Amino acid sequence: MNAVIERLGRAGDFSWQGALMTLSVALLLGIYVYLVYRFTAKKAFYSRDFNITLAGMTVVTAAIMVAMQSNLVVSLGMVGALSIVRFRTAIKNPLDLLYLFWAISVGIIGGVGLYALSGIACVVLTALVLILQLIPESGTTYVLILRFKKLDDIEKLNKFLTEKCRRVKARSSIVRNEETELIYEILPRNEVNLVKEINRNFEPQQASLVSYDGEYRE
Repeated sequence: MNAVIERLGRAGDFSWQGALMTLSVALLLGIYVYLVYRFTAKKAFYSRDFNITLAGMTVVTAAIMVAMQSNLVVSLGMVGALSIVRFRTAIKNPLDLLYLFWAISVGIIGGVGLYALSGIACVVLTALVLILQLIPESGTTYVLILRFKKLDDIEKLNKFLTEKCRRVKARSSIVRNEETELIYEILPRNEVNLVKEINRNFEPQQASLVSYDGEYRE
């Protein structure tokens, strides 16, 4: 039994030169991911700390892969340690998940010595992100919030919105103390003048048009 344990704990084909080469490549790939995220992330959600984490994660993952290849006992210990780690940091932008998996993936691929594949993966993912961001959206969906002291004809309002919008969907209608609150999801033809026309024709207490596409505006 002692001989088996000694054999498992014995270092494999570990080379400091190879390890330094792998970590150097991982460092370059991490800096590449850092730069891509820096110039493609939306300003409202950009976090410099998160971006540095992406670059560091690439190097750390590559180092783990090198250690796991050199010694079976170390690899089993790494797997056990990582399996009990819980990450609870909230992701503000769903696109950040792509960069997280990107940094981890190129760290794993580069860590096992497939440098060319990790580089190609970076180029392909960069092209994917840039091309998809250049594709224009069909239109921005807005949330229209209206509050009335007294609303006499809701059908007239619905007809008006149908004429002014390409898509109208009622989300909620709340009536309390003779006050009416209406919330619509709309795709307006001209969002600039819509609120003005609603104020002129229906005189609501409040009319708000809210859009959310990664940045808040009203």
